Amino acid sequence: MTVHFIGAGPGAPDLITLRGRDLLAACPVCLYAGSIVPPALLAHCPPGARLVDTAPLDLDAIEAEYLHAHRAGQDVARLHSGDLSVWSAVAEQIRRLERHGIPYTLTPGVPSFAAAAAALGRELTVPGVAQSVVLTRVSGRASAMPPGETLEAFGATGATLAIHLAVHALGRIVESLTPLYGAGCPVAIVVRASWPDERILRGTLGDIVAKLAAEPAERTALILVGPALTAGEFRDSALYSAAYQRRFRP
Repeated sequence: MTVHFIGAGPGAPDLITLRGRDLLAACPVCLYAGSIVPPALLAHCPPGARLVDTAPLDLDAIEAEYLHAHRAGQDVARLHSGDLSVWSAVAEQIRRLERHGIPYTLTPGVPSFAAAAAALGRELTVPGVAQSVVLTRVSGRASAMPPGETLEAFGATGATLAIHLAVHALGRIVESLTPLYGAGCPVAIVVRASWPDERILRGTLGDIVAKLAAEPAERTALILVGPALTAGEFRDSALYSAAYQRRFRP
């Protein structure tokens, strides 16, 4: 058997990849995070599949499910929200699978920052304004940030910041970034990107705290900060310039 880790995407059930959908349809067992994975995705599972909501389970209990399926020779679809490469808690599960010699695969999903950018209708990298996107978070109960990974350090670059799992710390974020970006720097908070109840708060570092207080959000929200969010006056990229020499353009 094989455990197939699948990125479920940001929320909309049709934003799962074709590969992820097909793996769901082929696996007799599906473990999913019921607190954040939309139930509509489970419709891709085969009739009679064993569906296990991992929201109330600890890591030992999840490991026990893998071992049970391994003994039965049943492939497992392990459905995680967003993409597997960041904040998915896949690494500790893989470590235990390797300890037992259980094979696994990883299928990427649409990340939440990409869904948030689509909701905003913006590109996060704009020529001459920002050419880097920093995916980060703040210290919390689940895990602390390493000493060198601070908002101040990332903000000093002027890059577009995509701050995950941190809407509860918005005041602290504003306090850290205002000296670097200025109070007029645009900010967007995208709540439940791609879900039917998606909503967007747009503002600046100077007023976003008040706007969130007026329209609270407690979780499943992404904070984007940086001048690229509202940039209108910027040079075109060289990619489509008539003077740009490239081998595909005569």
